[in-house]
Amino acid sequence: MALISSSCSSRSWRYNVFLSFHGPDVRVTFLSHLRKQFERNGIITFNDQEIERSKTIKPALTWAIQESRISIVVLSQNYASSSWCLNELVDILKCGETAGQIVMTVFYKVNPTDVRKQTGEFGNAFTKTCIGKTETEIQSWTQALTYVANIEGEHSLNWVNEADMIGKIATDVLNKLNATPSRDFDVMVGLEAHLENMKSLLQLENDGPLIVGICGPAGIGKTTIARALYTQLSCDFQLRYLMENVRGSYRSSECDDHGLKLRLQEQLLSKILDQSGMTICHLNVMNERLCNQKVLIILDDVDHLEQLEALAKDICWFGSGSRIIVTTEDQELLQQHSIDNTYHVDFPSNEEALAIFCLSAFKQISPPDCFVKLVERAVELCSNLPLGLRVVGSSLFKKKEFEWEVVLHRLETSLDRGIERILRVGYENLHEKDQHLFLYIAVFFSSIKSDHLKAMLEDMHERHGCKTLIDKSLIYISTNGNITMHKLLQQVGRQEIKRQEPWKRHILIDPHEICDVLQSNKGTRTVKGISFDISEIDEVIISERAFKSMRNLRFLSVYKARYDEIDRVDIPEEMEFPPSLRLLHWEAYPKKSLTSSFNPKNLVELNMDSNKFMKLWEGTQPLTNLKKMSLVLSKNLKVLPDLSNATNLEQLNLSGCTSLVEIPSSFSNLHKLDDLAMMFCENLEVIPADMNLASINSINLVGCSRLRNIPFMSTKRYGSDTKLEEGNWSLKTSTQVMRFGLHLNDCKKLESLPEFSSEFMFINADCCESLKRVPHRFNCKYAHLNFSYCFKLSQEARRSIIQRSFYGPRDFVNGYACLPERELPEEFNHRAKGNCLTIRCQGNKPLYAFATFRVCLVLSPHREPQECTIPSIMCRRISKDGLYPVDDTQFYNDAYPSLSGLATEHLFVFLSDMDQEDKSLEVTSEIQFEFSCSSPYIEIVECGAQIRTEETVRSKKGAKRINFRSCIILCIILVTVVLIPCFNLSSL
Repeated sequence: MALISSSCSSRSWRYNVFLSFHGPDVRVTFLSHLRKQFERNGIITFNDQEIERSKTIKPALTWAIQESRISIVVLSQNYASSSWCLNELVDILKCGETAGQIVMTVFYKVNPTDVRKQTGEFGNAFTKTCIGKTETEIQSWTQALTYVANIEGEHSLNWVNEADMIGKIATDVLNKLNATPSRDFDVMVGLEAHLENMKSLLQLENDGPLIVGICGPAGIGKTTIARALYTQLSCDFQLRYLMENVRGSYRSSECDDHGLKLRLQEQLLSKILDQSGMTICHLNVMNERLCNQKVLIILDDVDHLEQLEALAKDICWFGSGSRIIVTTEDQELLQQHSIDNTYHVDFPSNEEALAIFCLSAFKQISPPDCFVKLVERAVELCSNLPLGLRVVGSSLFKKKEFEWEVVLHRLETSLDRGIERILRVGYENLHEKDQHLFLYIAVFFSSIKSDHLKAMLEDMHERHGCKTLIDKSLIYISTNGNITMHKLLQQVGRQEIKRQEPWKRHILIDPHEICDVLQSNKGTRTVKGISFDISEIDEVIISERAFKSMRNLRFLSVYKARYDEIDRVDIPEEMEFPPSLRLLHWEAYPKKSLTSSFNPKNLVELNMDSNKFMKLWEGTQPLTNLKKMSLVLSKNLKVLPDLSNATNLEQLNLSGCTSLVEIPSSFSNLHKLDDLAMMFCENLEVIPADMNLASINSINLVGCSRLRNIPFMSTKRYGSDTKLEEGNWSLKTSTQVMRFGLHLNDCKKLESLPEFSSEFMFINADCCESLKRVPHRFNCKYAHLNFSYCFKLSQEARRSIIQRSFYGPRDFVNGYACLPERELPEEFNHRAKGNCLTIRCQGNKPLYAFATFRVCLVLSPHREPQECTIPSIMCRRISKDGLYPVDDTQFYNDAYPSLSGLATEHLFVFLSDMDQEDKSLEVTSEIQFEFSCSSPYIEIVECGAQIRTEETVRSKKGAKRINFRSCIILCIILVTVVLIPCFNLSSL
């Protein structure tokens, strides 16, 4: 055992080990080998060579004991012959009690019993030392020897090989050092979860050698995770080495490929074997030297396959139990080396990002009140990248609020040099064509659906480079299936464009340069993209022939980073748009229509928000390539263009088109329309009954206060795969279950809803005060139904809403419904006032602990709300007896915001389902429900539940479920019929 106090974890130590010993016995023998082993293992040991021994412990030595994490007492035959050693031992044990040091023992050629009882030769030496000493000194020495002899330690007489004993002591020391949480990684919030995931991937319990990859973008924390793993795991391996910056080591040498591989192997072997200046002449030396060794090797920041071939070509190079960890930004590199076990480091959550930033900026995990808004702005600029959060946070440490404003404003347009230096490495390693693609995405497509990007890049060689950018962690697939680039990498791209010579630029982003080009017709065929922030200029007059020479211009984006209503751009009546244009994004377009020569044949996205259009164009245009169209806040637009040919249109946003009265019949051709938004189209009255909405996934009609009808809607998509390019792009992501969302808030004249068919339905009909009729049956598995303040709902409609089952897997969604009502429906036969309900077994009818209940709560406004909060409804379910006691809580934590300001009683209906297939028929005597609401303004005044019958449970769980009670009965029959006669026969 080791002496240790719980107070030790909060302080740091100058030395790992302090050695207490009798010099003549062990200094030049055992102790010299022990020190050498500690040195190899990186264990820092206090060196006493320069301290002159005397009868009194010097202050320097006392300080050394106090500053050592572990004290090792080497008890030899003549240890007690030195009063110096005995006083040193007393001091060591005092430090163990008061400061939390660990005390370890080595019994070197001496019996622990002789030390404990001061007998034998050890006792004779002790007796001589006690001559002339005070009783107090003798007693303190005796107590110290007795105590230390009871600390379990290594006994040299039990070891055949002293070297093995020394190795065991070193391992024990490392284990104890690593048992103390390292403070090196305190600033990395969420590190523990990363380490647990990595340890699971490393399969440390298995004996076979294994190689594992850590992949992710620059600055995400791969190296930090690897270092923390090394700190925690190294003590369990005979040999260990963390090889940092493999990329830099490989580049720094001027040898050929073979020579580079030799140099890398020499570097690794020299360190792991502790043989400085090691030279090797062939590449099989790694295998020869390490094939029988259990090694831990971390190869950090690998960027070429040759590096892996040099350092870990074959896992058989390493002995049983070995683990090789490779960190890289290049996922394809790991695949090429057949490394299948790979951990992808994700971006931290918003809460974690805030904590990471605050630890650097304030040395605490949350910001002071006066800095909350500034911190949110800073975290947004860093887009949750740990490197950016730490660098920016550190740069703002102890700065005043006005200084924060200056720094954050600068970061909005430029990048910190330290961050850029790390992030631009990935860009620099790209092929020239892939660099072009990186810049296009950085400037124009920072978040875009994969098929939209492919359409944008059609006929451009760069489109094949997307897989390369994904493999090198320069772009990634977001949770919604979009190809996304981190904001800081976008800034890397913009700064790279600024560095280019003007005549070499494929993309123009400088506002003043763009003004000059558009006014003076200076554009060239090399220009393929223009990103024009017009808020940075006073005025620009565009020439009629401005785009004439830019025949290859594909991406045109005109926008205002700082919005105002000033018209700064003068467009001629007959200005020609480039024929190859695929992206047209022009905010605040100043004309009443597009020019007559406009040809959208190649257009993939049309985004012209906040314009002055009265119409877009005349007649029918070729729109077969168009996938996305946005005309948000086109306040003067009364008529939509003919979209008959827009058969591939997927997203259409007409929100804020307040003059729009009707939807044209051409919408019936939009067979691929997935997302339709028409918020606040307050004059819209009719959606054509023949409008085909079979493909729709989400429709938003919030604020369409004159809308009277909605056509039949059906979505058949339950899930979808996003394939970046069939046959070429290997990365494929599966999106979440597709939900059908219908947002109808404040559609005050809407009287009925049609039949729907969808796997998951999300209907928000808040304040649809004329709504009377809803579908007789909601044909969907999972439903969120909000009919708050729909006071005109018919009784039939109310029954249809309440009787929804809301069944769904608990790890996906908890369905529910909300509607105005004061009383519990009759079918909720178990009921109680307040927020607690107890259901007890009645008569011979069994009560199942894991049964499914339909639950209904009466919510009432408690007092006038002082702030807008989104409440959560919580259901705690308790069953205390039976084989499987239950104490479980379900959360409905995305309840609609309208619930926060309830002005009258509403019903909240949901399903309580434990979802325990093998236990659903477990019998209990009592089930308790406790309901609560997180909003202080809402009170649960009554609650009710309806138990579903056993037959319903069985049908839900499936016909193949085995009745638990039947199994018990069958077992009893088997015992009675088969086993008991056997026992009787054996007794005969």
